[in-house]
Amino acid sequence: MAIVTLTLLLGLGTALAQAPAAGDSSATPPASAAPAAPATSAAPATSAATATAPTSMDGSTYSVRLRDLEQRIDELKEQIRRSHTRLSLLSDTILGGGAAGSRAAITFDNEMSGAFRLTRAVFVLDGAVQYNRSDDTGALAEQKSIPVYQGSIPPGDHTLQVVLELRGHGYGVFSYLRGYKFEVRSSHSFTVTDGKAVTLRAVA
Repeated sequence: MAIVTLTLLLGLGTALAQAPAAGDSSATPPASAAPAAPATSAAPATSAATATAPTSMDGSTYSVRLRDLEQRIDELKEQIRRSHTRLSLLSDTILGGGAAGSRAAITFDNEMSGAFRLTRAVFVLDGAVQYNRSDDTGALAEQKSIPVYQGSIPPGDHTLQVVLELRGHGYGVFSYLRGYKFEVRSSHSFTVTDGKAVTLRAVA
């Protein structure tokens, strides 16, 4: 088991293209001195043929648009399926802690003298808050060892961030510390090997 000790130093401070409409064509009847009955009956036939052209074009355009929409829906479904698969794999990796079961145990040891009283402690592992407690009664300060995290952890690089708030509680020649407030911030990076366990101690 690898053991890493972290020592904290006190510090202050995604358009559908529309086909153009077909142009209307008008038939010019031939000039004739005398009226002819066949010419009069042929005109409606030409008009009927002309009127059906836009209907046929609209149906074709609708089919193209429908196929395009179906294709886009299928692409979105595939993207969702892939994202779900990646999310499931990531969840298994995090919760399972790797195939070989890498683990980590993080604790905080309070070794400060009575001149300082711990009033708040925050521990953040890889951006996730693992411990956050504030206390002005002195109960937090009396805990000499605090378990922060213990469980599975993915192998690889990790970062632990610590924020401590202290209040001066001096006595005797150190009585001037009373009422003073201090803040300690520290960050530590460590690496977990696949199948191994690591113990991290934060000491103040």
